[in-house]
Amino acid sequence: MKTQWTMRLSLLALALMSAPASSSPASSGQELVAAGDCVACHTAAGGKPFAGGLKMSTPVGAIYSTNITPDGQTGIGDYSYDDFAKALRRGVAKDGHHLYPAMPYTSFSKVSDEDIRTLYDYFMHQVKPVNQHNRSSEIVWPLNMRWPLAVWNKIFHHKKVYQPDNRQSAQWNRGAYLVQGLGHCGSCHTPRGIGFQEKGLDQHDDAFLTGGTLEDWHAPDLTSNIKVGLGRWSEQDIAVFLKTGHTGSSAAFGLMSEVVTRSTQHMSDRDLQAIAVYLKSLKSSDPQAVAPKEDSATAAALTKGDMSRPGAQEYMDNCAACHRIDGQGYDKTFPALAHNPAVLSDDPSSLISMVLRGGKTPVTQGAITGLTMPGFAWRLDDRQMSNLLSFVRSGWGNNASAVSAEQVEEIRKNLPKPEKDSRGQRQ
Repeated sequence: MKTQWTMRLSLLALALMSAPASSSPASSGQELVAAGDCVACHTAAGGKPFAGGLKMSTPVGAIYSTNITPDGQTGIGDYSYDDFAKALRRGVAKDGHHLYPAMPYTSFSKVSDEDIRTLYDYFMHQVKPVNQHNRSSEIVWPLNMRWPLAVWNKIFHHKKVYQPDNRQSAQWNRGAYLVQGLGHCGSCHTPRGIGFQEKGLDQHDDAFLTGGTLEDWHAPDLTSNIKVGLGRWSEQDIAVFLKTGHTGSSAAFGLMSEVVTRSTQHMSDRDLQAIAVYLKSLKSSDPQAVAPKEDSATAAALTKGDMSRPGAQEYMDNCAACHRIDGQGYDKTFPALAHNPAVLSDDPSSLISMVLRGGKTPVTQGAITGLTMPGFAWRLDDRQMSNLLSFVRSGWGNNASAVSAEQVEEIRKNLPKPEKDSRGQRQ
C-alpha cells in the first residue's frame, strides 16, 4: 500500500507519532523518524544514513535528496528549531529557498508542535553528522527556478496543524493524524492534479487515497471500494499487513515493501489499529463497484491442459508454480492473483512493473520474509507479457480490463539499462 519522488509510496508511508491533545503518550524521535521513513529518501544506495543523494525522478527532471545530518557545513547543523519547523511545515529552507514538494511538507504541516520538537532534538543530538555536499538537480532552466514554488504553495498548500474531529473517537482521530501527517500516505495513494498537487488531503475530499500512479507504479485505492480498495479487508487485515507485509492472500510489493521493512513494522499495535479504524471509515471511491465472483472455469481449463486462451501457456510456464493453477497462491507466502485488488486496479502499472522488474517482499520479524520474485523482462516480449497479464486480470472471476502490448512497451522503456562488463558485454 511512497514513490521515491513523493518520499514514499508510498500507503503507501504511515506514521508513528504522538497524537494531538493527550490521547496517547509522546513518541521518541527514533520512532517518529522510522515512522516517517525519513532514511529511505535521505539515504542513497550504499550511502551513509540521512546524508542525502538519492535520485528521485520528477516530470521535469531528476532531483536529489538532501543531507539532513547535523553537519554544520553541508547538512542542517546550523538550523534552529524554527528553521527546522519552517522547512517541515512550509517547505522553505533556512536560506529562504523553496523546497520541491518531493519533500511532503503539505502533509508535515499537520504534525504537532511536540512531535516537530522531538524530531528536531533527534536529528541534532542522535544522528551522526556527515560532511557530504548536496547534488544539484537535473532540472533545466527555466524550470529549475524556485520562485514559482511560492505561487504553488499559495494555491495548493494548506498550513494547518491537524485538528481533532470531536464527532469521532480518540482512536479514529489518532489514525487520521497518523495517515494525514508524518505518514503522508496521500503522497502516493492520492491522484495528482494539473499542478501535480494531491487532489485531496483528508476524508472530506472525494479523491483522497483513491489511488495514485507515479514512476510506473500504482499505489492502490485505500478507500472501502469493494473491488480495488480495502472493502474486502477487515481492520485486522490492515493492521497485520502493515506489521508483517502480508495477509493470508496479499503481500506488499514495490516501494511498499520497503515502507513495511523500514517503517510500519516498527509501529505499535495500538497505532496500527488506529490507522486501520480510520482507513475503514473512508467511503468507497466507487459505491457501484462490484466484487469479483468465484469462477472455477480457469482452473478447470488449466488442469485439463487447455492452453487455448491467450496468455494461458505463459501463465503455466512462468507463474503457476508459485501462484497455483487456481490463482490462490500460498497463505502468507505467495499472494493470490484471484480477486486481488492490486490485480484488479483500473491502472495496471504496478502489475506490469512487477512482472517486468520482479520484486521482494518485506523483511520483517515474526513472519516469512524477503521472498523474491524474479523479473521476466528478459524472457517475455511485449505481446507475450500483455497476453499473460490480460489472462491474469480476467481469470478466476477477475473482472479487470485487458493490458495492451503498448502499455507494456511504455513501462519497459524505463527499466534500468543492463550494465556492461570490462569487455563491453552486457551482464
